[in-house]
Amino acid sequence: MRDIATAMAWNDLANTLNEGPVRVILALLLLWTFVLINIRGLKVYERTLIPLMVLMFTLGGIVIITGLMHTPKEFADALLAKEGKTIPQTTADFNLNTFLSAAALLFASFIGFDSIAQAGGEAKNPTRNLPRAIGIAIVTVSLFYMLFSFSVYHAVPWQFVAEQAQIKDITAPGLLSYLIPSGWAVLIVLGATVALTNDLPAMILSVSRLMFSWAEDGIFPQHISKVHPTYHTPHRAILLSGVMATIGILGSHFAGDFFLGIDIMVTSMLVNFMLMCLSVVMLPTHNPVLASQISVFKSRALQLFLGVSGTILLTAFLIIHITKDLNANVSAWYFHSTPVWLIVMALASILFFYQYNKLKKSGTDTKKLFSQLPPE
Repeated sequence: MRDIATAMAWNDLANTLNEGPVRVILALLLLWTFVLINIRGLKVYERTLIPLMVLMFTLGGIVIITGLMHTPKEFADALLAKEGKTIPQTTADFNLNTFLSAAALLFASFIGFDSIAQAGGEAKNPTRNLPRAIGIAIVTVSLFYMLFSFSVYHAVPWQFVAEQAQIKDITAPGLLSYLIPSGWAVLIVLGATVALTNDLPAMILSVSRLMFSWAEDGIFPQHISKVHPTYHTPHRAILLSGVMATIGILGSHFAGDFFLGIDIMVTSMLVNFMLMCLSVVMLPTHNPVLASQISVFKSRALQLFLGVSGTILLTAFLIIHITKDLNANVSAWYFHSTPVWLIVMALASILFFYQYNKLKKSGTDTKKLFSQLPPE
């Protein structure tokens, strides 16, 4: 939104939008708007998300075409004409540690793939449709990401990108706005805005369904599993998801670093995907009945290859990510993402074991409960 105001030459508004309190208020307004959309149900959710997705790809296409049509020399000329600046003459040797650290951070790009399955109970024919959805998403999004990145660096020198990233939050459309008329610049920055907000409804959906299923299984407070009498959505789980996201927004704001939240999320995702890979390896031993129902990649050799190689790769990324975080120079220990993540996990584990022991004491066969998929 700040970059849209900048492209429109509304400099006072752009400066206001860059103020911390304003950024937080806007983030909370967007978050709770999508909380309400999720509570209203999947029909409203679908009518909101699909147009946003189409708009995101369309406006992203403008970025790709713009980047491919221009060269670094044209960008340097535009930068000199508009701001009287030149491209910084910096060099950088390839550093494997830096490359792997960036790769671990970019794992955040896979944020949606572990969320798809959470809506399985509300999908039509999930056994067939969910694997197809995951496959289509991986291919489409990967191609879009690569083409998008290639087009940006085709036009914008990496030295300028690196310099600006040290000064402020940057967006690819904001960088390309130097090359095109303000009207087109507004459109492509709007595309970035849509792309970012597009994550919110899906994440609220997936997290709320996780909380709902935990409550249904008895390892989370039972009242979280209540369903709205009119909209038939797990409204309490959705509201609690919104509260947790609000804490994340405020925490990142008071830490003065948006990437604190990103780093916590990346750690969680790496552990989550690593546990998924271990489940693929160990499922036939622990639950042969469920393992026999796998309908994608039925070959056990292929399952083992994917599970073992995925576990090794994700463990390596996790070690690199944690090492980078712990070695970061910050003003207080709680600005490291790893200790914060461990504290949250410890609190969640205490809650889990409390509820789990309560289940066992009530006479529930926990082994049977957790070895069978729910009816939905």
